[in-house]
Amino acid sequence: MLADRIRKIPSRYAHFVFGGIQSGLTSAVAAAVASLNYLTSGTFLTHWLASWLMAWILVLPVVIAAAPAIRALVVRFTDNEEF
Repeated sequence: MLADRIRKIPSRYAHFVFGGIQSGLTSAVAAAVASLNYLTSGTFLTHWLASWLMAWILVLPVVIAAAPAIRALVVRFTDNEEF
């Protein structure tokens, strides 16, 4: 099976994988919203891709750096009790 042959990223890098996925998704949505005006001109996709790439480059280091502090705040504000 192909999934068995694909080498996985070591779990010690999970923080970076999470940050990459989270920042990519967030910046993609934000860039799409910011690019909505380009739907009528037919240049939405090119504008969105350029905006998304720039946003992702800028947001990725912020997410990687802020994630531990955010995680610590979440632990402080939440209860470990299950429903």
